[in-house]
Amino acid sequence: MVFKVVVADPETGKSYPLEAREPDARRLVGIRIGDKFDGVVVGLPGYELQLTGGTDKDGFPMRPDIYGPGRTSVLLAGGSGFSPRRRGERRRKRVRGSRISDAIVQVNAKIVKRGEKPIEELLVPKEAEAKAA
Repeated sequence: MVFKVVVADPETGKSYPLEAREPDARRLVGIRIGDKFDGVVVGLPGYELQLTGGTDKDGFPMRPDIYGPGRTSVLLAGGSGFSPRRRGERRRKRVRGSRISDAIVQVNAKIVKRGEKPIEELLVPKEAEAKAA
């Protein structure tokens, strides 16, 4: 199991695409939108991240107000999964629940607590080592 994890930095406004692979990816299964998890899962030791959303393999977004990991059809007036074009418009849409399951492919998170090293320093050395070799 592999999750694409997009980590947003609220201070700089940048986002960083990372990957969570086995066995660390298993630690994400079952957590809900709003829960915090350790940054070691995505290779950011000392960082604490908060789950803000995600999408499943077919592109259906996760919603914090839907309980459980399953996909369901709900009547939406706005928010993730539906952008109304007219005032008062509502539409029935398929969305995913707020828990991470095996069907989730992309996970969105934001930095809540920073580590000792800056995030650029943790991510760039891998690319710099490849160029130097």
